[in-house]
This record gives sequence, C-alpha cells and structure tokens, in this order.
Amino acid sequence: MNKWILLFKQIRIHPLLWLVVGLAVITSHFNELFLLLLIIFVHEIGHAVAAQFFSWRIKSIVLLPFGGVAEMDEHGNRPLKEELMVILAGPIQHVWMIAAAFLCFEWQLVTPEYFSLFVQYNLMILLFNLLPIWPLDGGKLVFLYLSYFYAFGDAHRKALQLSIFMLILFLIASLWILPFNINICIILAFLLFSLYYEWKQRRYIFMRFLLERYYGKHSELRKLKPLVVQESEPIMKVLEKFQRGCKHSIIVETGNKEKSVLDENELLHAYFAEKNVSAQISDLVYVY
Repeated sequence: MNKWILLFKQIRIHPLLWLVVGLAVITSHFNELFLLLLIIFVHEIGHAVAAQFFSWRIKSIVLLPFGGVAEMDEHGNRPLKEELMVILAGPIQHVWMIAAAFLCFEWQLVTPEYFSLFVQYNLMILLFNLLPIWPLDGGKLVFLYLSYFYAFGDAHRKALQLSIFMLILFLIASLWILPFNINICIILAFLLFSLYYEWKQRRYIFMRFLLERYYGKHSELRKLKPLVVQESEPIMKVLEKFQRGCKHSIIVETGNKEKSVLDENELLHAYFAEKNVSAQISDLVYVY
C-alpha cells in the first residue's frame, strides 16, 4: 500500500497550469478544462501504475498547461514486452473512460453536451498521443518496434529521425488547419524541445543502456544472436551492435580464417571494469 501512496506523492502541477485554471474560471471554461485535465491525469496515472507494477523508478507525474508527462528513469533498459505494457497503459485508459461515459449517458447521469465533449477530448488526446513523434506514446512505440530489428543505437536514431519528419508534417498541417493557434504553438515547442534534448542525449542514453546490460539484473529470456566481427574492430564498435532483447555471442574472425568466441559480458567487463575504452577485439581474444 505504501508504494501506491508514494506514487501519488510524485504528482506535480506546473505553476503555469494555475494561471490557465485562473483564466478558465474568468472566461467560464473551467468545466471544459477540468474534463481535459481529468482525462490527461488518468492517462498519465495509467503509465505510472503500470511502471510501479514492474518496479520502475518513477521521478514524477507532472500536469502541464497543455498535457501531462510521467517522468521515469527507465529508458530502453527494460524487457521489450514490459516496456510495451507500460506504454500502452496510457492509451488503454481512454477505452474504459469512453465506455464509462457511454453508460453514464445511457443512465442519464450526464447531459448529451458533456458526454459529447468528454468523448471528443478522449479521442483527441488518444489520437494525438499515438502520433509517431517522440516523446509521445506513438514515438515510443516506434522505437520499441525498431528495437526488434536494429541495434539499440540505430533504433533510437531512426525513431528520432522519423519523429523529426513527422513533427514537420504536423507543423505544416497545423499551420494549414489552425494557423497561429497559441495552444498548437506551445505543443509544437514542447515536442521540438523534447526531440532536441533526446537527440543531444542519445550517446548518454546508449551508455546507460550498456551499463544496465552489464550491471543490471536480467530475468527475461533473451534470444541468442551471434555477432560476427573482425579482430581489428574496436570494442566500442562491436558494443554499438548490441540489440535489445538479445544475448550476444561474439564470433571473432582472424586473418588466418580461424574463429574465436567471446561472451558479451567479456566485452562489457573490458570496457567498464578494465577501462579498455580504446582496445580492439584482438586484445580480448589473446587475454581470454
């Protein structure tokens, strides 16, 4: 029970949101804002509860003037299926909320106007969050999908590149449909900043992925995927081929066609524990 109490203690309200609430009261739009914030809150709590269930490290749940975000210390270092469930735990909340609203409407507990508005807000937030733009749920799903086929760094980079492309399309569509809308401008600015920050941090994120792989506990079953490398390749170049959900054996080809096999932990140990950051694979072959 204590961990769920601690979860709700992580909820934060952005100071600017109070200004938006004040403006909504003055302009008689508080009810609409309350519905919107309620939907966003349930969406983010869905992510947080699923993350708490898997013992993720939750930093905070922040309600923003234009949305919300559940900030976590997990980034690409959890099992793929586990991360998929945490991502989908947000969008799935809209399904039961719409169903509950329909029942309330059928039982005449809410007016048709509020029912229509509630469903409209739910669909709007759901569809927006499924856009393939980082850090929206759709962008995270794209990263997860690419992780099945590419190394961690390549999947991360491709997901961000696709996000940039989709953000440009979203910008063009927004200017065409709702030119100079202040809410759209704020959302676009937030997405652009998030993408820029994620791109700048991609090397740090990759190193955190390797550190978790080396020091973390791996209870999930990972498929074996051999990596064929040349003995002259640097250790880091081989580490950059590591893929999520896979356990790698390193098959080293030498100049005389002989082959040696290393375990991925030998590379990680040499890089992090022995600090052989500039070593080549051949250095490890002769040692091990």
